[in-house]
Amino acid sequence: MKAAEMMQTYPAEINLDRDLLARTVEALVTCSQTCTACADACLSEDMVAELRKCIRTNLDCADICDTTARVLSRHTGYDANITRSLLQACVQACRSCGDECEAHAEHHEHCRFCAEACRACEKACDELLAAIG
Repeated sequence: MKAAEMMQTYPAEINLDRDLLARTVEALVTCSQTCTACADACLSEDMVAELRKCIRTNLDCADICDTTARVLSRHTGYDANITRSLLQACVQACRSCGDECEAHAEHHEHCRFCAEACRACEKACDELLAAIG
């Protein structure tokens, strides 16, 4: 089941565009999974010591994206201040991780994929932030 389908089942009003919200949740989940897989792939590289910062940044970004997706999936008792703060943290984590992975993308395809997922997630979070105001 996609996030959009689940959002449509919520019985009360949601003060945000459900499709935008669902797209953001899906981007967050994809980014979290991609960052986790990239960190694991980095650990399997021969030059693992040189990828230490990339691994750390991947894992931080994955945790922040995962938490943000879970909070965005809850609507009862919604607090825009918490949502806004998490989205801002997520934008920064995705930007940092995307930058770090781009630095390794020429040599490691998993880093290229991760950088792409981070950029897409950063954009989705920015769009939702703009909608929240």
